[in-house]
Amino acid sequence: MNEPWNLAPEAPAGTEDPRQRALLSLRKLLDDPDIPAEVRALMQPEFTELARTLDKLANDEIHIAVFGRVSVGKSALLNGLLGRDEFAVGVLHGTTTRAMQEAWQISEAGMLHLIDTPGIDELGGEARELTAFSAAQRVDLVIFVVEGDITETELAALSKLIDPVRPLLLVLNKSDRYTESEKADLLDRLRERVQGLVPPDRVLAVSANPRARIVLRIDANGKEHEERRLLPPNLSALKASLDALLGREGRRISALNASLMASAMSDRLSLRMIAVRADVAAKLVHTYSLAKGVAVGLNPIPIADLLAAAGIDVALVLHLSRVYGLPLTKTEAGQLIASICAQLAALMGAIWGVHLVASALKGLSAGMSTALTAGAQGALAYYATTLTGRAAERYLQNGKSWGELGPKSVVSEILEGIDRDSILREARASILAKLKAGV
Repeated sequence: MNEPWNLAPEAPAGTEDPRQRALLSLRKLLDDPDIPAEVRALMQPEFTELARTLDKLANDEIHIAVFGRVSVGKSALLNGLLGRDEFAVGVLHGTTTRAMQEAWQISEAGMLHLIDTPGIDELGGEARELTAFSAAQRVDLVIFVVEGDITETELAALSKLIDPVRPLLLVLNKSDRYTESEKADLLDRLRERVQGLVPPDRVLAVSANPRARIVLRIDANGKEHEERRLLPPNLSALKASLDALLGREGRRISALNASLMASAMSDRLSLRMIAVRADVAAKLVHTYSLAKGVAVGLNPIPIADLLAAAGIDVALVLHLSRVYGLPLTKTEAGQLIASICAQLAALMGAIWGVHLVASALKGLSAGMSTALTAGAQGALAYYATTLTGRAAERYLQNGKSWGELGPKSVVSEILEGIDRDSILREARASILAKLKAGV
C-alpha cells in the first residue's frame, strides 16, 4: 500500500532553505560542462523542462493542476478559484485540448499557479490524455475531479498520479445535485474506494458552477413570482484544504518535487549519455579504422605504413577519451594502445604475422597485385583499429579502468563478439573503392 505523501521532517532552524538546495542541484545539472553537445541536442525537451522548473523555483511558484474525465467541471472549478473566467468552459466534449496555466494568488508558500489539463477517457483523445498525465506529473499538487462515484477508469488514472511527495485531493464536483444525505453517502463511498491512496480528509465535495435555483418572490401586492437565481461557487472546503496543505508544506513540496525531477532527469541523462557516446564512439571507430586502412593501403613502403598508421590509433583513443569526458594525454593514450596491442598479439598472433607479411609483399608487387595486397593489408589495419577502438571504449566506459575482468578478458570478449570475416569484407570493399576513386 502506498504511504500517502509522507515528507521528511523539517530541517533544523538555520539550515539552508530546501528550495535553495533544489535550485543549486538544478543549476548544476543544467550547466554541467561535461554533458556533450550531442546529448544536449537530443535531450533539448528535457533541458527546456529543467530550465522551466528552475524558473519556477526561483520565482517561488507552486503549481496546482486539475485532472479528471472530460466534462466533470475542471475548468469551471479553476474559474471559481480564480474569481474570473480565464479557462474555457464549453458544452462540447473535451473543450480543453492542452494544458493552460494562470497565476492565482500569493500564499505563504509563494505564488500559486492553476493549471487546467485536457480530460481523460475521451474517444480519440489519446494524445490529449498523454498531455494531461504529463502536466499533472510535473506539478506540486493535483486536484482530481469527479462528478459521482469514481469509475474504474478514473481509479486507474488516480493510482498513476499517486506520489509520496505530491499531494492529491479528490474532489466531488457538482455536489449541489445531491441532497445532504446523498452527498454524505457518496463521500463515504469515495473514501472507501480510494482507501490507501488518498487520506479521508482529502476527499472533498464542492460545487464549482451550481445550477440556478427557482425561488418564489412575493411582491407588494402579495402576488407570487418565480425567479431564477444564480448561486456563487461553493469551494470553501477545497480552499481550506489547499491553505492547510500549502501553508504548512508548500515550499518543501515544491523543493522536493524539483529535486526528484532533477534526480530522475540525471538518471535519464546518464542512460542517454551512454547511448549517445556509444553511437558517437562507433562512428569514430569506423572513421578512424577506414582512415587507417586507406593510409596503410596507400603507403608503398613495407613496415613504414604500420608505423605511420599508429598515429591514427593514438588520435582515435584521444578523441574517444574526450567523447567520454575522460581526457587522456598522448602518453596515456600510447600506454593504453600498447596494453591493448599486447593482449591482441597474445590472442591473435597469427593475424599479426599475416599483417606484416602482407605489408612486405605490397612493396614487392606491382600493378593489380599491389592493389589486391593493399586492400588486404588495409583491411587488416582497419580490423586492428576497430578492435583497438572498441577495447579503448570499454576502458573509458569503466572510468579509465578495465574493471574486475582485466584487459585480457575484456579484449578476449570483444574478439569473441565480433564477426571478423564480415568486418574484413566490408573494410576491403570500402578501402578499394576509395583507392580506385583516388581517395
